[in-house]
Amino acid sequence: MEVGAEAFARRLPRLRRRILRAAFVALDTEFTGLHSTSLQNNEPSLFDSPAERYEKARQSVQRFTLVQLGLAIFSKENSNKYVVHSYNFFLFPSTLGIRDVEFTLSASSIQFLSHYGFDYNKFLKDGIPYMNEVQEKILRQRLLAGTWKVCSTSNADKDVLKKAIDEVTSWIAAAKEEDTMILQDLNGYHVLEVQLVLRQALENVWTEPLGDKKVMVKKVSPEHRQLLENSSYDHCQKKLILLSARGFTNLFQILVKAKKPLVGHNMLMDLMHLHDKFYRPLPESYDEFKRNIHNLFPVIIDTKTVIKSVRKKCLFPRISSLLEAYAVLCSSNLNPKGPPCPVIALASGCSRYAEKKSPHEAGYDAFLCGSVLLMSAHLLLCRSAGDAVEADPSFSKYLTVLAEHVNKVNFIRGGVSSINFSGEDGPCRHPPALIVHVQGWPGLTERQIYQEFKSHRFDVRRLSKNQFLLLSNQYKQLVLRDYRHHPHLQVSVYRHWRHSPSVNCLLQISGIVALWSLLAFALGGTSSC
Repeated sequence: MEVGAEAFARRLPRLRRRILRAAFVALDTEFTGLHSTSLQNNEPSLFDSPAERYEKARQSVQRFTLVQLGLAIFSKENSNKYVVHSYNFFLFPSTLGIRDVEFTLSASSIQFLSHYGFDYNKFLKDGIPYMNEVQEKILRQRLLAGTWKVCSTSNADKDVLKKAIDEVTSWIAAAKEEDTMILQDLNGYHVLEVQLVLRQALENVWTEPLGDKKVMVKKVSPEHRQLLENSSYDHCQKKLILLSARGFTNLFQILVKAKKPLVGHNMLMDLMHLHDKFYRPLPESYDEFKRNIHNLFPVIIDTKTVIKSVRKKCLFPRISSLLEAYAVLCSSNLNPKGPPCPVIALASGCSRYAEKKSPHEAGYDAFLCGSVLLMSAHLLLCRSAGDAVEADPSFSKYLTVLAEHVNKVNFIRGGVSSINFSGEDGPCRHPPALIVHVQGWPGLTERQIYQEFKSHRFDVRRLSKNQFLLLSNQYKQLVLRDYRHHPHLQVSVYRHWRHSPSVNCLLQISGIVALWSLLAFALGGTSSC
């Protein structure tokens, strides 16, 4: 279930076969932070349009990195049964041949993941490398030019490399040609790094990985080494170096080529990180981002939008998390007369998830996500088709009943309910607003107003020099009551025709035009007399 750098390469062929056989795949990610607090006005707001929210999130995604990616592969094995292979991939940015990657840690996010048992040692010591297309192009050019380098800046990495070089240089002085020695206890990426560094430093050595954290070093003549470098048995060929440095990006490209339906929960940030870390740096254009994601994954389903539909059509209680939705769908008799929901069975290597809840572990959340999708789709199919539902519906039947939700990703706290990745977004609709008139408090900023009303969860936007708009889904009557006699802040319900600067400007212009017309009429009438 847990895959790090050391085991990733040998598991990749099996992962590829399972993805190609899958009905769909579900995904979840964990990152070092969500919203950067060091950026001004970066908090999500009810005022945000999708493009405004994308720009805010883009700046945060560029600062934070992925620590874990969960992938649940759902395959229909036989009649009305899906088998799930769920994986946790620990990730760490590639340090080979590209500029050293910098990322930010959010204290609250780190504390949150630690609370749920996240193993940061696996992230740091055995994280699978990855890179996007821009970084790969730089590495490819440097490999061809022979100007690559390893960005190992930690003391631990330097100690490993120094120890290996010291052992080999001490040994090689007295060694004869064809003599060999073994370097041991090399973890994950160090197996490749040590070989590359030794070959670059010493022209009369040859290296081969032996597995089990070992590398064989042989003393050879320069001529013999040249023959070995041109052979197909060289484990440090440039294409293999590139394959190793790309790491998890190889699996991402398998997902892209397979074009299987991709399922997530509140997955906007997941999609943005996928684009930025494995495909290309996020573009400035929101529309370009949407086009790119749709080309990569033509069928996306966000279970958050699906659950909203289930709540409207079925007697479904209010829930606040993916785990709660899973529990309700598993325990409730929401469809007593229809055919039973498909059996969802965890594969033998993933049985821990059947025995123990592991919220906010990416592989577990991916499993929950795919399970919620299947159970919700079955419920909606039974409601729409009634007695005509067959006992063993195909997954394509589920996709048909989910058609209105395909490529609609939930939009949290904003002007639209979802982002449409295969078309135009719907028009922005905001809840009724309040307006704050400021009197006797000069220089008041938008941030100060936000802090004033923060306890009531209001979002703020300046309307004019002394006026601010407030948006919230609740607490309006409470605020109107509490601020009725405030000495500096007068709060009232916003009326567009009364408070909008553009409407007021238009009325003023209309008044001036009407006044001039009346004056001209009066003067014209006087002169005619």
